[in-house]
Amino acid sequence: MNRTRLDARLADLDTDGYLLDADQDDANQLYLSGFTGPDPFVTLYVDGAVHLLVSGLEYGRARSESAADTVERHADYDYEYGGREARADMYAAFVRDKGAESVSMPPRAPVGTADALRDRGIDVAVDGDDRLGDVRAVKTDEEVDAIREAQRANEAAMRAAEDLLAEADVAGDDAPAAGGEAGTLLHEGEPLTSERVAEEIEVTLLRHGCALDETIVAGGAQAADPHDRGSGPLRANEAIIVDVFPRSKATKYNADMTRTFCVGEPPAALREWYDLTERALAAALDAVEPGATGADVHAAACEVYEEAGEPTFRTDPETETGFIHSTGHGIGLDVHESPRLASGGGELESGHIITVEPGLYDPDVGGVRIEDLVVVTDDGYENCTDYPIEFVV
Repeated sequence: MNRTRLDARLADLDTDGYLLDADQDDANQLYLSGFTGPDPFVTLYVDGAVHLLVSGLEYGRARSESAADTVERHADYDYEYGGREARADMYAAFVRDKGAESVSMPPRAPVGTADALRDRGIDVAVDGDDRLGDVRAVKTDEEVDAIREAQRANEAAMRAAEDLLAEADVAGDDAPAAGGEAGTLLHEGEPLTSERVAEEIEVTLLRHGCALDETIVAGGAQAADPHDRGSGPLRANEAIIVDVFPRSKATKYNADMTRTFCVGEPPAALREWYDLTERALAAALDAVEPGATGADVHAAACEVYEEAGEPTFRTDPETETGFIHSTGHGIGLDVHESPRLASGGGELESGHIITVEPGLYDPDVGGVRIEDLVVVTDDGYENCTDYPIEFVV
């Protein structure tokens, strides 16, 4: 956690403190508390100090592992297994004990907690500016290192996926006897499926200390939907999008990378799309520097596609084909966080870590996307991705 940046960003609050009621899956909670509590707990920031209120079960671990200045347990407020009203009384007493009569809470904070505190005379304001998200967006050197480490695991998983594709056979006209229709990719005589490649990715990530809930291995028409996870047999001569976004089990920081592969000979349209997307990626990366905006980076990618006659949301907000998403996003404790590389995206700062991921999509052709992960530096950017960009495997 960047305490200096945190103090500066929260200094202009119109309330006495900042309150979170969430578990470790909330990135703001994990960032502010530094504690991996699986059940919801309370973190309060007041006068430059971070205070935790946890159950007795988590008290010892919170004291030894969290980044808080003070840690208290429910029993300190004569509460352990009471009802909702008694819990709300405890929260209000905790807030007042730390010298606060008013708190800010994030937009997605529990309404019940906010209302209960108001009922007990504590003013609660909604932090519509997402101050903690702004703080988290600029990474410390330690955070950058954590994301780099996750990306190394990501690269190992991508290599495992690509190797599986490269080693695949292609079913011929006698395909039913070989285990699939003609053109189907085969692995050890059986159809190679999206699920089988995803399994290889997940196993590799586990061996490198990372995990993910889902990944994308989408071929053919499935690749035309940017968020289609992919299913069923993969085929030769079609684009296969592999998008992997793991989280380190130790640091909780995420990584992200996409490559598009083709086993065999891609049709001319797909080859043209791939070349365009490589150019769009290069143009977007060239636009990354402190002081540039996310909108500038997005525009650079859009211009490559638009000059080639491909639709984008800039030229046709209702298009269902072409470049139909933003150029990228920040990454950290959340896989999607600030800043945004999109129309209206704000100014980039040194320390932002962003994905840059242009792509083209059409069910009649398939889909192509290439994604690198970069950190904004004082004089431009540094690419955190060390993986080749190659279409045919």
